[in-house]
Amino acid sequence: MTFVLYELSKNLDIQRKARDEIKKVLEKYNGVLSYESMMEMCYLDQIINETLRKHPPVGILIRKTTEDYNIPDTNHIVPKDSTVIIPVLGIHRDEKYYPNPEKFDPNRFSSENKQDTEGLFLGFGDGPRNCIGYRFGMVQTRIGLISLLSKFEFTACDKTMVELKYSLRNVVLSPEGGMWLKVSRI
Repeated sequence: MTFVLYELSKNLDIQRKARDEIKKVLEKYNGVLSYESMMEMCYLDQIINETLRKHPPVGILIRKTTEDYNIPDTNHIVPKDSTVIIPVLGIHRDEKYYPNPEKFDPNRFSSENKQDTEGLFLGFGDGPRNCIGYRFGMVQTRIGLISLLSKFEFTACDKTMVELKYSLRNVVLSPEGGMWLKVSRI
């Protein structure tokens, strides 16, 4: 949520669009936040996924091969029991897969564009060893963002980092020195 609010503070048009979606969906459900109402907030999911692309919690994944693996379109074989390091941050910032990777663009994860990221989006890992807390984390994040964005606007302040720097002391990606934003009641 920290990185979502940071990105939304820099992209007020996206923040407004998210707030409009939240308001519209909650009105449909008579102001009740339920699992069903949350699941209708597609743009909010796009924002969360784009944030996970730009700021994945873990920068690399470490896996061990269970059998020999022939890398497609090459003559290279990764032998069974090899340790493989998957550079999540590198893949998520590769222009070949995500054009203009520094731009915060939730539309990368729209229903029309989502198939373009299959196998390349590793915000919670992928395959049988993906994050066991994925669904819980997404529900928790949605609830937090819906609660915050429906009541507050988040903008940059004089302490907000213009160029985000990551802490080198934490295993999970986090901003150096914390996150400073201006919070205004709507």
